Amino acid sequence: MLREYSADLHIHTCLSPCASLDLSPRGIVDRAKTEGLDIIAVTDHNTAKNVRVVMHLGEKRGLKVIPGMEVQTREEIHLLTLFPDWPSAAAWDEEVRRHLPDVQNDPEVFGDQPIVDEEGNILHFEERLLLNSIDLSLEDVKRRVEGHGGTTIPSHFDKGSFSLISQLGLIPEDLELEALERSRQSKFRELGGMGNASPHIPRIASSDAHRLEDIGSARTILLLAEASLAEMRLAFRGEAGRKIVKRIDSGITLL
Repeated sequence: MLREYSADLHIHTCLSPCASLDLSPRGIVDRAKTEGLDIIAVTDHNTAKNVRVVMHLGEKRGLKVIPGMEVQTREEIHLLTLFPDWPSAAAWDEEVRRHLPDVQNDPEVFGDQPIVDEEGNILHFEERLLLNSIDLSLEDVKRRVEGHGGTTIPSHFDKGSFSLISQLGLIPEDLELEALERSRQSKFRELGGMGNASPHIPRIASSDAHRLEDIGSARTILLLAEASLAEMRLAFRGEAGRKIVKRIDSGITLL
């Protein structure tokens, strides 16, 4: 039986150096439940080291947590990479680490990168700087993610930086993307035009949460049989009755 699920597919934890340190696993799950979300994706920059603990907490609370990562490609394009289960996400995490420059993080400049337990207690710090480009292209990332059973969604595709439009000026037609994440503040959309590119590719809305209060502030409502990545991919394609019902940003339904 199909029903509507509320999903926020772009949430950072305290491990992302640009994110608030109060984004602990428990804080994320508590906030998601308060916001009435059914599905979230944890997508730290170039790492999945805090994902599994959020998945465990989500399972206890009846919240589906999709394991993911926000990857920065060689072209400085941000991509959401989402996976059906932890083993596939863990394999991708290891692969990304092999392609991440071995540059040490400076916490005073970029912020701390803590790996934490369920309560947010710091287990250790990630010493390699996560805010960097890996040495794989957009096409390489998409192909390798698909090899792990995952899907790739360009983050804030129409944003003025770190996006498909800002870096390439277009959406390559041969990429065969399943979805695009709308940016929340797009100068291209305000200027008129670029935000409307490739209308045949479905749009999603998500919070790109870097603070607890951001979680759920933008979301996508999907008609699904269950909370899973496979069902969401059917909804992106509009197959078997699954579909994107609407996108909501700050309480406003987007076109």
